[in-house]
Amino acid sequence: MRVIQKIGLLVGGFLFLSVSQAAIHLELTQGMNSAIPIAIAPFANQTNNVPGNTTVSQVISNDLQNSGQFAVTSSTKNASDSVTGQVRQIGSGRFEVSFQLTDLSAAKSGSSAPLLNQSFTSNQAGLRGLAHHISNLIYEKLTGIRGIFTTKIAYILKRGVDPHASYQLIVADEDGFNPQALLNSNEPIMSPTWSPNGKELAYVSFEGHHASIYLQNLSSGARTLISRYPGMNNAPAFSPNGRRMALVLTLDGNPNIYVMDLATKHLTQITNDYSIDTEPTWSPDGNMLYFTSNRAGGPQIYRYDFANSSISRVTFDGSYNARACLTPQAHTMVVLHQDSSGYNIAKQDLTSGRMTVLTNSGMDDSPSLAPNGKMVLYGTRAPGREVLGLVSMDGRVKLRLPSAEGDVQDPSWSPFL
Repeated sequence: MRVIQKIGLLVGGFLFLSVSQAAIHLELTQGMNSAIPIAIAPFANQTNNVPGNTTVSQVISNDLQNSGQFAVTSSTKNASDSVTGQVRQIGSGRFEVSFQLTDLSAAKSGSSAPLLNQSFTSNQAGLRGLAHHISNLIYEKLTGIRGIFTTKIAYILKRGVDPHASYQLIVADEDGFNPQALLNSNEPIMSPTWSPNGKELAYVSFEGHHASIYLQNLSSGARTLISRYPGMNNAPAFSPNGRRMALVLTLDGNPNIYVMDLATKHLTQITNDYSIDTEPTWSPDGNMLYFTSNRAGGPQIYRYDFANSSISRVTFDGSYNARACLTPQAHTMVVLHQDSSGYNIAKQDLTSGRMTVLTNSGMDDSPSLAPNGKMVLYGTRAPGREVLGLVSMDGRVKLRLPSAEGDVQDPSWSPFL
């Protein structure tokens, strides 16, 4: 039976101050040989009316190819599965999009039932989002893992050279399309971080020539001042339930980790020493905080346990490890790791302690994990400027999101939306 659904998640939902023209476009720079071969045929009756002057099937093809899990082909000859579909206009600016996902080996053995057979209705502006939604369905059906194609990314776009540079806080689709400016400033912006429900962003702004942490609602545009203490206000990180925020303050002169109750603004000091403690991140269950500290001489990752207030060192491989983020199952930690080639993205198995380097440019920074834990978004350098990169958690797939202009910095991947 064909299922027809109406979807409203594809258009709107975010209210922004202005639109940025400096789009970033995903480019595959390294693929994997063991990807699942999948045939995707052009959908019947489709036209290039999807935002971005493209088609529904092309967006789906790009999504699956860039995920690193699939090798997209137009021929069913060597494919394991196939995607077919059609687009039908059902009114003024309204479309019905149908698709079928078929297991080709089962079809050859006589089974005619497709793995997926669904239809959706959408207006023209929502067709790109609908294509991402279909990609999610296909990805999850064939891998058993939730897709990330309808998620968002946030990043800072810097134009010009200090002290005359301008800054924008940008939110875009996961593939770099549809960039929107949430904040414009002539002062630096840094450390954007998503709330767990994806409805708000916290960030550090230096407007007024003083570092402050703001919380901004993406639907209304309203923002709230969270922290403007004397000295440093930096590195905001939401707890998994969204009720608390870890942050870095210099209330006693040294950078230390604090936790703020967002309802009462009450502060609890977590670290208290003469070292630099910074970059807190929560464990998925909210029971621990991981952070960067130079208390042993160089930057390493440490773990604070809320149950007994104990602190233990986590990283020992290399002289520099920072910017920790954890996979949803908390089995693996991604860090910025320095080795003989420079600063690269690496992962550490939290059970064995084994460190595996994922990138090799020597000029990487600011890792941020996809909400399904399968890809890492990070900052890196291309000739002459800063761009964004993506790498799969096995290191075999690499992509780049260069901007048409300016430097792209400090990326942050949204939760599932």
